[in-house]
Amino acid sequence: MAAYKAAVIGLGRMGSTFDDEMESGGTLFKPYCHGPTYYYSDRVELVGGADLHDGQREIFGERWGLSSDHMYSDYREMIEKEKPDIVSVCTTPRHRSSIVQDLVKGGVKAIWAEKPITLTLEAADEMVGAARDGGVALAINCARRWMHGYSEARAIIESGDLGDVLQVTAHFPCGLSSNGSHLIDTIRYLAGGDVKWVFGEMESDEAAAGDIDPYGNGYLAFDNGARAFLRSMYSGEPGPHQFIVLCEKGTIVCDEGPARFELTKAGTEAPYGENFHGGTPKLAGAMPATYPLPLPPQVEGTGITILNDLIEAMETGRPPRCSGEDGLKALEIGIAIRESHRRGGVKVDLPLEDRSLRIMSAETIGDDIPKRVRREEGSLPMPGQRVSSAQHRSFSA
Repeated sequence: MAAYKAAVIGLGRMGSTFDDEMESGGTLFKPYCHGPTYYYSDRVELVGGADLHDGQREIFGERWGLSSDHMYSDYREMIEKEKPDIVSVCTTPRHRSSIVQDLVKGGVKAIWAEKPITLTLEAADEMVGAARDGGVALAINCARRWMHGYSEARAIIESGDLGDVLQVTAHFPCGLSSNGSHLIDTIRYLAGGDVKWVFGEMESDEAAAGDIDPYGNGYLAFDNGARAFLRSMYSGEPGPHQFIVLCEKGTIVCDEGPARFELTKAGTEAPYGENFHGGTPKLAGAMPATYPLPLPPQVEGTGITILNDLIEAMETGRPPRCSGEDGLKALEIGIAIRESHRRGGVKVDLPLEDRSLRIMSAETIGDDIPKRVRREEGSLPMPGQRVSSAQHRSFSA
């Protein structure tokens, strides 16, 4: 019998059907999104789902074996009747903070929330503070912290074998809030510190002046001495999703396109020169060698890895691998990069004083209609279709 009960709020792509879009290999392993993760886990029982849209509830219930009396239009009613221990929040970020605060008040023990954390720093502060004060484990779905290649890279860095991290360089075309939350959080994870200040550049003065999810570049200074450069602007075709970690004694490459996760470091010393044949060989010094990062014999579903980590956080009181605080810092760094451009390309210190600052994440485009429906109607790009930043803005018109 499962130890915990779980429920999902927001029954669209990430709540239920995103796994259906993954038809080829990559860095994600199924089950990944929330509904199927709970369905296939032997540690939880999926007991309910909530969504404002009738069609979403119907599809979710049929797919994951829940009768209509376990499907709700009001998530508060679901919490009261089903009393779940763990709840996923897969709604638009417009309402994420208030929903999480309601869940804390309703006695939920752990929350797995989608990214970006919220739209404004103020709402993120309130959301994280409520979970902290209520003793609720809050995980934000910046999922690379739970992907094996990245966690293996971080373990190598933490071992000290490569010395200190000097630089993280990332190429990852996206808006700074939507998938930028993945980009920025992964940089923080690999660098292993907190950002003290940033410089930033947006694609244009017009983009920097508005609140629509901008594409940009940034330079980040960490409190542990590491530095990072990120490019979220358009990066050619196909645009890379790549992180390069430069350390004192080696380099790690995490390249999602070809699923290439490699370590390059000094190998054994090699003989060379005229005395190689006969006499005492001279040594050329340590020759670099490249090694693939190892995979376990069997890789579990990414969602299962996330859920198991969240359960352990709930049981022990430690933070999840990507906590609410991590999600908040990703949003704050993205906003600070834009603020640097707005202020004339100056250095911007963190934390930001103005907590009303916001980015209208791409997830808010037409969010009164489920994304599944908008894709079927052709008003959104299809999964995997790459768009430029200018095209991105056209979808918000």
